[in-house]
Amino acid sequence: MAANTRSTLALALVLASAAGVLPAEVRADAAGPGPAPGTTLGKDNCKTAEGLLPPEILAHYCKGEYENTVVEWKGFTFPPDFAAATEKNAGRFDLDAEGGIVDKASGKQPPRIYGFPFPKIDPSDPKAAAKAVWNYFYMTLSYGNLHAQSQVNWVGASSLERRSDQDVHFFYYDGQPEKRSIENPQNFLSQGLIETAAPADLNGTSALAWRYRDSNKRDQAWAYVPALRRARSVSPSNRSDGFLGSDMSQDDGPFFDGKPEDFNWTLKGEVDGLRYVDAENLKGKFNAKWQDTGGWRFFWPEGKELGYDDPAWKGVAWAPIGSALAKRKFYVVEGVPKDRYYLFGKLELWLDKESFQGSWNRKFDWKGELLNTMQVIAYNLNKVTRPDGSEDYIQGSNLSFQCAENVKMNRATVAGRKWSPTSALDVMVTYDPKDFTVEALARVGK
Repeated sequence: MAANTRSTLALALVLASAAGVLPAEVRADAAGPGPAPGTTLGKDNCKTAEGLLPPEILAHYCKGEYENTVVEWKGFTFPPDFAAATEKNAGRFDLDAEGGIVDKASGKQPPRIYGFPFPKIDPSDPKAAAKAVWNYFYMTLSYGNLHAQSQVNWVGASSLERRSDQDVHFFYYDGQPEKRSIENPQNFLSQGLIETAAPADLNGTSALAWRYRDSNKRDQAWAYVPALRRARSVSPSNRSDGFLGSDMSQDDGPFFDGKPEDFNWTLKGEVDGLRYVDAENLKGKFNAKWQDTGGWRFFWPEGKELGYDDPAWKGVAWAPIGSALAKRKFYVVEGVPKDRYYLFGKLELWLDKESFQGSWNRKFDWKGELLNTMQVIAYNLNKVTRPDGSEDYIQGSNLSFQCAENVKMNRATVAGRKWSPTSALDVMVTYDPKDFTVEALARVGK
């Protein structure tokens, strides 16, 4: 896919928005103990990570293109109300024929869900993989509404090639605790409003997306193109296409954001593996402040996050030099899209067995050849106190790494970096549903 945009309208459409068994490299019985915490994984000791990383990621270490310190992550911190809700959900829910969540007793969709809908995953259950994917979604939803002034960067093997700035708003209707729940007459799962702020030729190009909780109801999407001066309804079928002509798609989202019911899911294995983490976050170190307008804003320390930030770095330019590695246990699930026009023929997702946070999202073509690997950093949750004395649990982040690597073209797209140290990265923001209408799309696009 070309790195440049195909047309302004194509940009807006995107913005709106392998066969076989698990390879031996990621089988649990193939993994050794791995590199010890406190060591640095690199070219000289890369073999210690065999079986703990996808083979294309391990190759980066063996070639000297990646290098990261290994740290220990003993366990995930769950908010008490999330943990209590998860316990109450045990045995309550099942999946219908389309893969949507239903109440076992009534056979109907529950009005709202909080906590993991499926606290116990039975590997022998043919629905185990789909249930794990739903747990991932409800963990992600629980973080709350998001406002992020975020970069999308096109990175070649040796340098940053292009940058765009996106003003991103996500509004989550489900997966919230009672204190953050709102009325949901249209049965939305989420809404997203995105405006491109830079570069100048894309400024004002905006998109709106609605996702419904109904299994058989497709996403709705609209795009505003400044040259046309109007909002237009667009098909959601291109969610797997490259975002702004990059190697990251709308279905990548924070890790994976396809509609679960649009895939057939299979559990391929349970493995030990390494994943990227924020080492300072695991120590409980972060800086977040409650905003007068609502929500927690993260303030990141200045530092070198990617290879191209360090003139002395000899590896690939997108290498996550600011991140660390931690050993975790994963479910590896495979998703085959029901739509034969979907760009990828198979997805392989690595989901943390405790928190269900995503780590590696490997995408294959319809012939089973690897095309793209999504690499995502993880954070523990930390308790914070609002000015009114109430408590929240937030991802105490100090940096970001969300990278879609095109393994064929030796390039990557990296998202998540803030525009500047003072730019917004806010969670648990309060939104008005009127902010996510077609009329609102036209206003922000002008």
